[in-house]
Amino acid sequence: MSEHDKLEKQTDEEPGSADVPVGIRSEWYSRGYLPHRDEKNVLQSVTFRLADSLPQTKLVALKRELDLASLTLLSDPEREAHLRRTIEVYLDSGMGCCALGHARVAAFVQYSLLHFHGERYWLHAWCIMPNHVHVLVEPMEELGKIVQGWKSYTARFMLAQDVSLELGLPRENRVWMREYWDRYVRDRNHYANVLAYIHNNPVKAGLCSLAADWPWSSAGYDFDRGDGGGDGDGGGDGGDRDGEA
Repeated sequence: MSEHDKLEKQTDEEPGSADVPVGIRSEWYSRGYLPHRDEKNVLQSVTFRLADSLPQTKLVALKRELDLASLTLLSDPEREAHLRRTIEVYLDSGMGCCALGHARVAAFVQYSLLHFHGERYWLHAWCIMPNHVHVLVEPMEELGKIVQGWKSYTARFMLAQDVSLELGLPRENRVWMREYWDRYVRDRNHYANVLAYIHNNPVKAGLCSLAADWPWSSAGYDFDRGDGGGDGDGGGDGGDRDGEA
């Protein structure tokens, strides 16, 4: 059995894993849109994006269009889901500097995601797109701290390499959007849909023909060889990995 298959089977077998369906619904919260759960051992679909991947003016315009359209008859969660799908279309079109499209940056981000796999969280799937990142993760600690660790560590690396790699990061040195999207996995069908979406995102965006061909994704990742698990700079310009994650 491949390591990727083992990751998928952790919902049934591995110690510290979350069964799907996810069980008793507790520790709910809301950031003003879809309901969320920040709870250990609950599978979460997470998306975080670069700061310039969608200008604030464009986001405001999209929300205004949504308010003026007949979609105002939808419930708040339905409207937010529609807005999120619209935003993802813009992200896939390659807006912003797309610093994650650089091979060294993508490799470093992938290394960062994998670094605490099995220690602070279980990774079930991931995909690093040119301007955003998708992760299917089962946290063992607070999700917000995990995501902040990924972002702060990789931001230091990108800022240090901005000039030499010609990444074109925003002048205000803001690498990631402060906010991120997260959605808890409801059941096995939802799990399968999230997994397929994450792996097929590069195909849908026209970046490759097959999901397994995208080098910065769990779809074709070889754990035995460690393909893409780091670029040789893992402990250098990024700073102290144990400081925050």
